[in-house]
Amino acid sequence: MPSIRRLAGFASVALVSALAVGHALAAAEGVDTGTDTAAQPQLMGRTTLGGADPSVIRVGNLYVSAKSADGGVVVRTASTLEGVAAAPKRQVWQDTGNLGEVWAPEIVHHDGRYHIYFAAGRSAAHRMYHISSATADSGYSAATKVALPNDKWAIDGVPFSHNGQRWFVWSGWAGDTNVEQNLYIARMTSPTTTTGGRYIISQPREPWERVVGNPYINEAPQPVRDPNGQLHIVYSANGSWSNRYCLADLRLRAGGDPTYVWDWYKSNGCLFGSHAGDMMSGWHPTLRVDGPGHNSFVLERGDIATSPPSGNRFPTMYHAVEKGTPYAWSNRYWYTGTAVWWGSTTYRRANVPGANTDVGYSLKFFE
Repeated sequence: MPSIRRLAGFASVALVSALAVGHALAAAEGVDTGTDTAAQPQLMGRTTLGGADPSVIRVGNLYVSAKSADGGVVVRTASTLEGVAAAPKRQVWQDTGNLGEVWAPEIVHHDGRYHIYFAAGRSAAHRMYHISSATADSGYSAATKVALPNDKWAIDGVPFSHNGQRWFVWSGWAGDTNVEQNLYIARMTSPTTTTGGRYIISQPREPWERVVGNPYINEAPQPVRDPNGQLHIVYSANGSWSNRYCLADLRLRAGGDPTYVWDWYKSNGCLFGSHAGDMMSGWHPTLRVDGPGHNSFVLERGDIATSPPSGNRFPTMYHAVEKGTPYAWSNRYWYTGTAVWWGSTTYRRANVPGANTDVGYSLKFFE
């Protein structure tokens, strides 16, 4: 997603084009740089919808998406996943309070209501906000700030239920400066309230997730449950201003505690990316897109209890830039894709508490 948090990386990334730099400057000035057009034809999984950070769920026979656009949040509904991009947008919230840049809305349907979470703010002021409605594309409440522990910079938050507890996972800073983006988790007691502390579950410390940084980044966490019932958090690594942006996986060990960082095992490389050297062994780079990231598992109601079983491929959406096109935020589109559970996959680590290996399901993604 376009954001000031990535601007520091531009000076050290020679691959960024002049177009990308200009786009970053626009973001720094508070301009909404996300595109929201339907001018391009669909091509090899690419939808007609320009922009980043797709969030799509299915509620019965209705596909519902949320997107940052027009100084707020828009919702589209369609009877098919492919139809979402061409569906008319409905503005469900606008930043009349001048909160600032609006990033990466995430939509879920829980307890009979649609809930949209998004980040809003400028520079270090970004925090998570929440709106809700009984109807998919109208009637949303005023925005309420999500009360996260420590009240630090926070983006890309999404709720989910696991083992009878409601949780919230997000990307944030440890302190008040942009050193690196980590993934945090906390228990929820209501749609806007957490209890207890925030717990770090991932930091961008592996070589393959430090290819592009300053700051180094773990963001866009997407919870999903594998056929064994184990919790996964798929996330995006490396700077989104680079085509090294990719998807990786955290897998909670069987019976593990979500708040204990060493119960999480990280994939040994990207699972969905466009550079062979960044990929986990046995995984292959993309053929048609560069820098795929910030995915959405198209789950019923956005509920991980409805995560797909092993066997057949299941639908995803992600953003990327078409190969052969200059890599710039303004060239990102939403893409439809698929994924499949990949069994008996070993994640390895060393010099930390707990077992050095964990075997279980991983994911393979397809364009």
